[in-house]
Amino acid sequence: MTERQKQILSAIIEQYAEVAVPVGSSLLAKVFNVSSATIRAEMAELERLGFIAQPHTSAGRTPTDQGYRFYVNNLAKTTEGSPERRAERALSARVQHAGLPERTIRNAVDTLVELTHNLGLATIGGQLYISGLSNLFGQPEFVGGNQVQQVARLLDNLEPWLREAAPNEPLSVFIGAENPIGRSAGVSLIISRFRSPFSDHSYIGTLGPTRQSYRDVMALVAHTGRTLEEVL
Repeated sequence: MTERQKQILSAIIEQYAEVAVPVGSSLLAKVFNVSSATIRAEMAELERLGFIAQPHTSAGRTPTDQGYRFYVNNLAKTTEGSPERRAERALSARVQHAGLPERTIRNAVDTLVELTHNLGLATIGGQLYISGLSNLFGQPEFVGGNQVQQVARLLDNLEPWLREAAPNEPLSVFIGAENPIGRSAGVSLIISRFRSPFSDHSYIGTLGPTRQSYRDVMALVAHTGRTLEEVL
């Protein structure tokens, strides 16, 4: 993939996260200061490679799971060591003096819900704490769709899967069909592993539509895991 194609893919993903409608060539032509024909040719190649799709004839393009994976892998290389931002400082303040470990983890989840507008979750002992279901099901992707049952199935089975699989990376991102359960739910699970009084493999993170701001959410979830490990 050329550098310009990488930039176009990133622009499609980030624009689609904001507006939730397919991204057209005319908008990108203005962003990149080239002709619409040039953008259409680049988009055709990205589609051939499997990174974007055209949901309707004459419509713009939307990212595929493969496109999101490429984008996230490149983000992971560039966001390590990024400076603490306002949202991360707010989260740190909320969990620093929360008291008991369970209360601290719940506060962290509730703060993630507020900051990311996704569903928040964490393992506390042998249970899964969930907050923000209305955030998730209020997203355009789930209005009138049939994915709700798939999401519910994923949540029902998430805690035992985490206990069995025990993802060992400080930050793990499961995009769309990469999820072990609810593969057709159209969601991404972003989780951070941390040590707590309950387990050396505790997890906190978010569940949201595949259309989301990965840069911000990944940085925030990773920061939350680090902060909880320090505080607890």
